[in-house]
Formats: sequence, structure tokens, C-alpha cells
Amino acid sequence: MHDIEPFFRWRDKYDSSEDKNSPFYKKEYSEFHFTNKIYNYHIHPQWDDFGSSTLYGKILFADYDTNFAIIELIGEWNDCLYNDIMYFRRNILEILEKHGITKYLIICENVLNFHGSDDAYYEDWYSEIADEGGWIVFLNTLDHVEQEMVSMQIHFYVNIGNNFNEYIWRNKTPKNILLQIEHIINNQRKLIQN
Repeated sequence: MHDIEPFFRWRDKYDSSEDKNSPFYKKEYSEFHFTNKIYNYHIHPQWDDFGSSTLYGKILFADYDTNFAIIELIGEWNDCLYNDIMYFRRNILEILEKHGITKYLIICENVLNFHGSDDAYYEDWYSEIADEGGWIVFLNTLDHVEQEMVSMQIHFYVNIGNNFNEYIWRNKTPKNILLQIEHIINNQRKLIQN
């Protein structure tokens, strides 16, 4: 796991350590000292610790004019034992929300397992942003992770599933991703209304 690095090709567009609104503002990173672990496995030092012992993240992009953020996660998402959603909400999402972020693209392709508890934090997260036209998308979740999330009723608050799996995003700009994801969400809403 130590060689899985957060996506870095947008650093010329955004760097969370240079963003005054980011919880990781002025954080200094090492390329050589591996201190964080998921269980017994060291992870790349570019991943950010937000309080969970098994889940780490990286804010890849935030645009306060379009109210949009892209966050990549790695590890095991465990709400059952460690209440990871609480740490994620308090230590990253609520900080971004205070600065107007209401549209969240959470890249989950490196989330290897999910253990749910209940949907209260997800409901709260959605209710905080929905009135502002906000949304949450979990992108490229592994099948077994998606199934567990659906079994916990999270899909009532988070866009997840077929339209958001196997999405190729690394060759796109954040602006193009936002336009494409909003197009998918708007089409889904139209289908539900009809």
C-alpha cells in the first residue's frame, strides 16, 4: 500500500497545503518518511490523516466559486468500530462546508472495505448541503463496498452505483468532471420526477 500515492496531476490547479480554507493548510509533507499505517501496512506519506486509524484522504481539488471539492480516500472505512464518518465530517467536510463547499465527489476506488453502523451522519451531511443545491457522489466504489453501503441505506443520501462506477476521471480536468457529474445527477433527477 505504501506505493499508492494520491492523485497529483492537479497540483498546479490546487494544493490543500496552500489553501487557507483547507484543514491541511501549511502542512509539510515528506516523500521519504512513512509514518501512517493502515493496520500493519505503511501508506504513502502524501495521504492526510483526519483522525481515523484505518481511513486516510486527500483533498485533490476545491473550488469555492463552484462550491465543488474532490476528495480521494484510501483504506478501510469503518463506521461500526471507529466511527470514521464522524472524523471525516468533523475534520474535513464541515470545514469545507463553512467555506461554501456543497458538491462533493469522493473517490472510493482505494476504499477496500466498508463496515457501516447507521446512516445518521450521511443524512446529516446531505441535509446540510441539499438546500444549497449540493450533492454527494461516491465514485468508483468496489462492488462489495457498494453493497455494504446500500445495505446501510446510505444510497438515500449519497449518489452511488452504476452511473458513478468505472468512471474515468484522471484524464479530465476538475471542471469537466463537475460538468459531467452534474449532468448525470440532473438526468437521474428527471427520471425520478417522471
